[in-house]
Amino acid sequence: MEVVYWALIILMFIIAFAGLVYPIIPSVIFIVGGFLLYGAFFGFQEYGYQFWLIEGVFVAVLFAADYVSNLMGIKRVGGSKAAIWGSTIGLLIGPFLIPIAGIIIGPFLGAVIAELLVHKKDMKESVKVGLGSLIGFISGVFAKTIIQLIMIGYFLYVVL
Repeated sequence: MEVVYWALIILMFIIAFAGLVYPIIPSVIFIVGGFLLYGAFFGFQEYGYQFWLIEGVFVAVLFAADYVSNLMGIKRVGGSKAAIWGSTIGLLIGPFLIPIAGIIIGPFLGAVIAELLVHKKDMKESVKVGLGSLIGFISGVFAKTIIQLIMIGYFLYVVL
């Protein structure tokens, strides 16, 4: 039965990594869900206050990484709050409208359209902001991948 328990915990972590590509999937919930499943199956005795404190800090960093990377990518090229919102909306909708490619095209188009409509910027400037959004998104995915790997690595260190 232990193999089934570990398979479910690993499945939770795999779904969390799928959330990097499909942002509608709340990665952090699945990572914490894996921790809680371990506790339910094997007991919570390995988890001390230090474990929850460290993982809690990483949860906060995960949330911040997403926002900060997008903000920095857009602001660095002169984008506005509208571009940030457009990029976020494109990121949520894009993968469903255009599977796989929508994860790249969505934030880009969202930022471009927002700059064109809200701030009446020309196409060249709007595309520049869209590229900044795309760079911010890719940077965020990279950062969140590392953070999630650290979280899971620390979990494994504590329980094994």
